[in-house]
Amino acid sequence: MTTFHNDIWQQCEQKYLCDPQAYIALQDNYQVNVNLLLLAQQLDQQSYPLGINDWQQLSRVIEPWEAGVLKSYRQLRRLAKAHLTKDEYQKMLQVELMLERKSQKMLLQHINLIHADSIASNKTGKDAPINTTINGALNTASQNSYHYLSLFGLTLSHLPS
Repeated sequence: MTTFHNDIWQQCEQKYLCDPQAYIALQDNYQVNVNLLLLAQQLDQQSYPLGINDWQQLSRVIEPWEAGVLKSYRQLRRLAKAHLTKDEYQKMLQVELMLERKSQKMLLQHINLIHADSIASNKTGKDAPINTTINGALNTASQNSYHYLSLFGLTLSHLPS
């Protein structure tokens, strides 16, 4: 059984580095979870479609952790920036990155559960996830990104280029 491994986050990080400000803007302006958006884009590249219910489930899995810890810490770091030395601020960024990695681990565990359930469903004769139409055309190349962004009322035009 194929599962997703930590290296998926390295691929996501490379995508993020292409336009970090655009991802941060989506995070700050629309409360988009950058890890989930990057995961959606990576799964699109791998032609591994998930349904909208899967994206809702992935969002719910990390929401308590993100709301209770990560977002609070991010806000604290941003507030403290003006009062810290460069070295102190970099240390805060490193802690935030550690917290982000925790979110990524949680997502990785859950995406592997979804994957295992999908394999089990296919073995029992249940239908595989169907592709949806986007603007009237079948599109699997960006289905995950479309599903995830739709949770925020956004479209694919909001994706960083």
